[in-house]
Amino acid sequence: MLDLDELRAELDEFAQPSKKGGRSPREERIIAGFEEIQRFVEQHGHVPQHGEDKDIFERLYAVRLDRMRALEECCTLLITLDHQGLLTGTEIPQVKPVETISDDELLAELEGAAGPTGITELRHVRSRSEIRAADEIANREKCEDFDRFQPLFKQADIEIKSGVRQTKPFGKDASIDAGNFFILGGQLVYVAEKGEEFQTPNGHPDARLRVIYANGTESNLLLRSLQRALYKDEAGRRLTDPNMGPLFSETWDDDDVESGTIYVLRSLSNHPFIAEHRELIHKIGVTGGKIETRIANASLDATYLLADVEIVASYKLAGINRTKLENLFHRIFASAQLDLTIQDRFGNPVRPREWFLVPLHVIDEAVQRIREGSVSAMIYDPKTARLVSA
Repeated sequence: MLDLDELRAELDEFAQPSKKGGRSPREERIIAGFEEIQRFVEQHGHVPQHGEDKDIFERLYAVRLDRMRALEECCTLLITLDHQGLLTGTEIPQVKPVETISDDELLAELEGAAGPTGITELRHVRSRSEIRAADEIANREKCEDFDRFQPLFKQADIEIKSGVRQTKPFGKDASIDAGNFFILGGQLVYVAEKGEEFQTPNGHPDARLRVIYANGTESNLLLRSLQRALYKDEAGRRLTDPNMGPLFSETWDDDDVESGTIYVLRSLSNHPFIAEHRELIHKIGVTGGKIETRIANASLDATYLLADVEIVASYKLAGINRTKLENLFHRIFASAQLDLTIQDRFGNPVRPREWFLVPLHVIDEAVQRIREGSVSAMIYDPKTARLVSA
C-alpha cells in the first residue's frame, strides 16, 4: 500500500521552491499594466494601435504592449495571463515593433498602473507610521459608474490635442480640487470629489479624495498622498483649465500685448476650380506681424496658389500660442481641406495645406466659439456646411 508521507517526500524533491512574499512590486506593476491593455481590448475589440489619429490612451497602451513583447521577463511573467494572444500576436494583428529597451525603462512607463510607487511599498514607511500609512493607501477598484466620467476623459483628450488645455509640470501649483485633471504614471486621472479638509498631526491640511482613472478604476486617496505621487513622478502633470481666460480681445488698450492675428484670405487665381468656387475657398492662418507684409509676394509663392489674394477677415488675439491655434483651425476644418496640387515656379508639385472649402460665416462662428471656450469638441461637417459635435 502506498504511503502518502513517502509520496509527499518524493514529490517535494521536484517541487519548485515557493517565492517568499508573493510577487515583487515590479511584477505587480507589470501585471497591472498588462491588465489595463487587456481591458482596452475587451472594450474596443482590437489591439491598441499607434497613430496620430488615435487618442492619447490608446497610443500609450500600444507603446506599452510593444515594450512588453520586447522583454523576455515580461513574456515569461504574463504568458499564463495572456488569454487574448497579445504577446504572441496569434489572435490579434501585430502592431509595429519598437527597439528593445531596458526593464527599468519599461517599469518607469508602467509607473502608476498598480498605484503610485513609493506610496504602496510599506518598506519605505517608518514602522511607527504603519497604521496611519495603511489608511492613506487606497487600493484601486472598479469604478461602477465610469460611464459618467468617460465623456470627461474623452473631452479632456480632445482639448489637449486642440491646445485648449495645456499640461504643466506639477509643483509650482500643488493645489488639488474637485474637477482637476492630472497625468500620473502616464495616465489621465480626474478628481471627482474632495471631502472636508482636516489637519494632519504636523499641521498640514488634508482631505479624502475620490480619484477616477482613465482605465475605469478609482481610489479614495488622501490629498497629500496624491500630491506626493505627483511630486515623485517626473512626468507628473497638471492639465490647465480650458476657461483660463479669453483668447481674443474685442477692445485694445495702449498697454495690451498683441500676440498675433488670425487672417482669412480669398484667392484671386484664374484657376478654373478656384474661380468657380471663389466664395467658398479660404486660407486660414495666424501671423505675428502685419498681414499685408505676409502676403506682399503672394503671386510668387505656391503657398498662396501663385496668385494675389484679398483679406476678407481678421481677428486680433493675445496671450496665445499661435502655432497651436493654427493647428486647432486645421483640425476643425480638416474634412474640408482643399485637395489641389499646383506647380511652383520651378515646375515642382506643391499641395498647399491652409486652404479650405468653408463659408466665411462658419469660420467666423469657429472664432466666436474659441472665444467662448466651446470649440474643442466641434468639427466641420461639409454635408451640412455647419459646425457639429465631434
